[in-house]
Amino acid sequence: MTADELKHARAAFETDGVVRIPAALSRAQYDSAERLFDWSIANPGPYAGDVLAGVEGSFFQDHANPEALSHYRAFAMESGLAPLIAGVLGTKDLWLLYEQVWRKEGGATRRTPWHQDLPYVPMAGHHMATAWISLDPVAEAASLEFVRGSHRGPLYNPTAFSAADERAAMFADGIWPPLPEIEADRGAFPIVRWAVEPGDILLFHPAILHGGAPTAAGTRRRTISLRVFGDDVTCCPRPDQDLAEVDRLAADEACGDPIRILAGEPDGTPFRHPAFAKLV
Repeated sequence: MTADELKHARAAFETDGVVRIPAALSRAQYDSAERLFDWSIANPGPYAGDVLAGVEGSFFQDHANPEALSHYRAFAMESGLAPLIAGVLGTKDLWLLYEQVWRKEGGATRRTPWHQDLPYVPMAGHHMATAWISLDPVAEAASLEFVRGSHRGPLYNPTAFSAADERAAMFADGIWPPLPEIEADRGAFPIVRWAVEPGDILLFHPAILHGGAPTAAGTRRRTISLRVFGDDVTCCPRPDQDLAEVDRLAADEACGDPIRILAGEPDGTPFRHPAFAKLV
């Protein structure tokens, strides 16, 4: 990426909350990503399972697999994605929060409901992003969609990803505003989306409203997301946390879940833990 391209990408990320970076991966780097995806499918972690499970059109995901950390760290560094993302974010340091993979294939799958990623994680700041890597070509009409500029707030009561009720929320009513009904009035929102080719990445802030179009029967979509954060990110407790559980985890560093440990830190504390893999 040239200096001018980096300047444009940083400006787009700051203003819109999302930027498409074409041909961010070479063919060899794409092949490495594909092998990594296959490894994740063959070695599911403790959080693997179906999204919208129990109804027709559900799809598989896995994330934060402890055994995957070293593999995805090596990929982010060797592919050059780590310094690229740090440059777009404008951060000196960069850490890997966790990886996530999705597999949609076979029959038609349901769309991923509109949501923000940030409400699920007790953190705040500008220097955070998701690098969305599709291993298959995705037409614009079937691609990930974003509400441009919505990363600037507010945070909404997050969806519980309930197959029975897509409006079911995670927190009690009145704590945060309810998610807007974007699908009911799409024209009222500045929705952006792009066709992507293998090697492209979409880089977006986890506070941006986004959702995924459904896939048709007979098509396949394999996706890797790398969730990263940088210098200005701080702890920001969420309203549903079990304080007794947080206290227990904070006293037990062997629990192996740094995100849950940091959920008990005071608001504004730097979001840091030795278990996070340093990328830059």
